Amino acid sequence: MDKCKRNLWVKTLKTMAIVAVGTAITAIAKAQDGNAGINQANTQVRSYFESGTSLMYAIGAILGLIGAVKVYSKWNSGDQDTSKVAAAWFGSCIFLVVVATIIKSFFGM
Repeated sequence: MDKCKRNLWVKTLKTMAIVAVGTAITAIAKAQDGNAGINQANTQVRSYFESGTSLMYAIGAILGLIGAVKVYSKWNSGDQDTSKVAAAWFGSCIFLVVVATIIKSFFGM
């Protein structure tokens, strides 16, 4: 019995070793050069940058319109903090444009 169990154990180890070597060879054969992968990722990110910037401007325009309506509403109702809200709205619009421009120039787009 012990000899039978030992033979089964040896066969199992051999099978596992063959599977491990086969998996390693397959992985090496499918492996991609690291530089090629990095360059491909860089190209894809740069291709999305323009549309991402346009999306950021569109979201900023929508939020700017909402802020303008909010300021107009406060102004018509006679609230005391209308100038503070208007300054915050105007500042956030300028910040959005400046940040998008700086990011474009920083990444050389």
